[in-house]
Amino acid sequence: MRKSAVVAATVGVLSAIVVPGAAVADGHEGDTQILKVVINGGNDIALGTTEAKKFTLQVTASDDSGIKEDYTVPSLWNGSKGLVIPDNPTGDCVTHATEPTISTCTYKMTLRPQIDPQDNTTAGTWKAAIPVSGNDGDYVDKDAAATVKVRRYARMTVNASPEPVKKGKTLTVTGSLTRASWETYKYAGYTAQAVKLQFRKKGAASYSTVKTVSTNSGGALKTTVKAASDGYWRWSFAGTSTTNSVTTTADYVDVN
Repeated sequence: MRKSAVVAATVGVLSAIVVPGAAVADGHEGDTQILKVVINGGNDIALGTTEAKKFTLQVTASDDSGIKEDYTVPSLWNGSKGLVIPDNPTGDCVTHATEPTISTCTYKMTLRPQIDPQDNTTAGTWKAAIPVSGNDGDYVDKDAAATVKVRRYARMTVNASPEPVKKGKTLTVTGSLTRASWETYKYAGYTAQAVKLQFRKKGAASYSTVKTVSTNSGGALKTTVKAASDGYWRWSFAGTSTTNSVTTTADYVDVN
């Protein structure tokens, strides 16, 4: 009989430990399989400078004898710099009422910006090491069963002036794009990044992009447009492989 085990892990990443070759080596014996791994609901993890980030990790595995609950302990790792492990390695495993061969295990973890990433070079792809064992001794170990992007948290501001402004006159839109440093634990300007200036006319349902502007050496944004109608101005940044996307709240300008 085929056994499927679903491991739902609420990841509260404890601490990053400097361990060369942090993940286990791949191994497999028997019919145990890892079928699916979902980290943070399939979303990237954006980490700032002080606030801890809680998220979930879900593993679906199968074995014809059932899953040995005290063996399945997931971890996240990045190169040889760090290893993130669950707060409670035993987790919380529940057998499904309608399918006794399926179990769900939950691990609470917390990713802490001043402990786990260690430095800015670890922004990007983290891997999940997943070991699963069946009650009959079959097992599977995968050091990269899934991946998740751990990105530096970005902030952005916007200001359109003057307010109000006469129709046809020049409107100046400014702002700044900064991102978290996991070395200084402060926010610093993100240089030479393309940011879209967007406008939504009063009463309209959606925004349109007016132009694209690059941040300067300090992360500042500045451009001018002609005031045509009442509406909302905002900046939108698509993000990069190491930094999350961000869109400002809107700044409303009255044109008269």
